[in-house]
Amino acid sequence: MCGIVGYVGAQHAAPLLVEGLSRLEYRGYDSAGIAVLTSGKPRVVRTVGRVRDLEAALPKRMAGTVGIGHTRWATHGPASEENAHPHQSEDGRILVVHNGILDNAAALRERLSADGITLTSDTDTEVLAHLIARSDATTLEDKVIDALRGVTGTYAIGVLSADHPDRVVVARNGSPLVLGIGDREMFIASDVSALVRHTSQVVHLDDGELATVTSSGFQTFTADTASVTKTPETIEMSADELEIGGHQHFMHKEMHEQPETVRRMLTGRLDDRFATARLDGLELEPRDLRAFRRVKILGCGSAYYVGEMGASMIEDLARIPADAEAASEFRYRNPIIEPDTLYVAVSQSGETADTLFAVREIQRKGGRVVGLVNVVGSSIARECDGGVYLHAGPEVAVASTKALTHMAVGFAMLAVALGRVRDLSYADGTRIINALKEIPDQISAILDQEGAIADVAKKIAAAPSLFFIGRVRGFPVAREGAQKFKEISYRHAEAYQASELKHGPLALISEELPTVAIVPRDDLLQRNIGAAHEIAARRGPLLVVTHEDVDLGDLEGERIVVPKSEDELDAILLTIPLQLLAYHAALTLGHDIDRPRNLAKSVTVE
Repeated sequence: MCGIVGYVGAQHAAPLLVEGLSRLEYRGYDSAGIAVLTSGKPRVVRTVGRVRDLEAALPKRMAGTVGIGHTRWATHGPASEENAHPHQSEDGRILVVHNGILDNAAALRERLSADGITLTSDTDTEVLAHLIARSDATTLEDKVIDALRGVTGTYAIGVLSADHPDRVVVARNGSPLVLGIGDREMFIASDVSALVRHTSQVVHLDDGELATVTSSGFQTFTADTASVTKTPETIEMSADELEIGGHQHFMHKEMHEQPETVRRMLTGRLDDRFATARLDGLELEPRDLRAFRRVKILGCGSAYYVGEMGASMIEDLARIPADAEAASEFRYRNPIIEPDTLYVAVSQSGETADTLFAVREIQRKGGRVVGLVNVVGSSIARECDGGVYLHAGPEVAVASTKALTHMAVGFAMLAVALGRVRDLSYADGTRIINALKEIPDQISAILDQEGAIADVAKKIAAAPSLFFIGRVRGFPVAREGAQKFKEISYRHAEAYQASELKHGPLALISEELPTVAIVPRDDLLQRNIGAAHEIAARRGPLLVVTHEDVDLGDLEGERIVVPKSEDELDAILLTIPLQLLAYHAALTLGHDIDRPRNLAKSVTVE
């Protein structure tokens, strides 16, 4: 992986390809390249580094109206010009860009080498270029189909041929690919954000599908050449939403968008009359909701941690067992799929490969799975049995903030909906609904404290390691806080249950190890304060994230005060200052906040 673009039309392709790649920078990458057919001959430019480095390396004149481009996130071989895409066949006439991983690449490389082919990269992708070029088929489409029959794994590919200069052939299996429909021009991309400046009409390819793209349109088909009818969809995204505005980083912009986007998410979904939430996208009637006896939540990274918050809300409000599990582990343990369990897949992009494979494992075994997904038309959204769109808008920064908050709010609404068909009273339903209405303004109140939080972040940024601790509802908050801090500050951060401190971690407490303690004003307040005192007694620096009117006694250290919500919803607000904390620590350290090293926004490989 990570980003694919392509163009066929009447305009010069190179500038459009570079622009499209720049729109995909948020996905994370280490090199970039483009290939354009110029007078029927391929011209390839590849560089290590950013898209701006690629743009600087382009010749002043690079005519040609057909081309493909790619940003690479290394899987096979280090970041180098040789490993950057596009990759070429030995004769240079076939060029390929590829997202995904070919599982049998090593065997194919050995076979090609034995046949006298000189491989010039460490990548799995290069074998595709050679396999396509060696096919005896007469059409480019059939050559691609021949090559794909010999590979196993995941892919989204774009193929350019000097012998078929009017087209790009694409194929998808397990990695997203979108066609953009213009006026006598066509685009391809791995993400609709690369297309929004040029078209609002797109077609999503499904696994096992291929397409031929020319300036006059597209044809979709399968590997047995059967034609597939695809209906274009309208993108619900504007180019303005992808602009950084007056902010220094997209992460900063997205944190400050949260009050408005959460308010928008809640609009029309809170039912005062029946004190519940309306989630029509689940496609579940009240009797269906009542039939579930357990909820299992699946996500990766921050989506997993917010899933833990969601499980707590569901158990508190609906009083049915709920738990969260890392989707990346789920299918490998041969999970038992129960017919009376509601499975919930959580993903910002809707393309997270591990989560998508978990969805398919559940469906293969007859389970019911719904999605909490931000990107309309994404793979998980389309493959689930129903779902809740998060409506957070585009999220460009790799570290998720507003989408994560929307996930938590989505779980709160799901918990109310499940609870109200069981034993959650009208009064308690009303209590939670009213509290949800206050969330946007409460987020604004936290964001207003940014200056004070930034001062605290500067003090702890230099620490080589940090603890984040919380108990029960606060533990997922601590886990997410540690995740965000390590993602963009590159400092080691570990989350621990406050109740487990004396079972080992206290050995690490020292004057050099700050602890961020999550101390909500709930029924565990005194126990959480006690854990903070245990740290202070061992001279550990403390930052306490807590509520108004909490008396910490003689406890020394920094404090961040968060507005109080209902106990069941406190986790939503307690997470917000930790986003600001991580951001300003990374800013102090001078890191690339939107594109942290080694990470990708949408992890489309296992």
